[in-house]
Amino acid sequence: MSSTASSPRYGFESPPAESSGHEPSSDNGAETPRLMRLAEQAESLARRGADALRDGSQQLRAKAGEASEQTAGYIRDEPFKAVLIAAAVGAALMGLAALLGRRTSH
Repeated sequence: MSSTASSPRYGFESPPAESSGHEPSSDNGAETPRLMRLAEQAESLARRGADALRDGSQQLRAKAGEASEQTAGYIRDEPFKAVLIAAAVGAALMGLAALLGRRTSH
């Protein structure tokens, strides 16, 4: 890849060289490939992060679907127990909400 003043691949342009009468230093030529490598590494890292996030999201979605199916099966098999469990959880949440509400009003 040749180093040019603009890089459409990354969507940015290098600032124009100043016309101060001085020639650019020899280090400037070494900086462009280094910056390009860093940009490519950052792009690769971002791509891997997005892929990992997508994979994790798919796994979470699959586990949530399995849990939903298991819950529905339990409710079908044990409807009375399911209602009692739901009532107990609801009562516990209401008790917790009342306790927290009382503490914040003081």
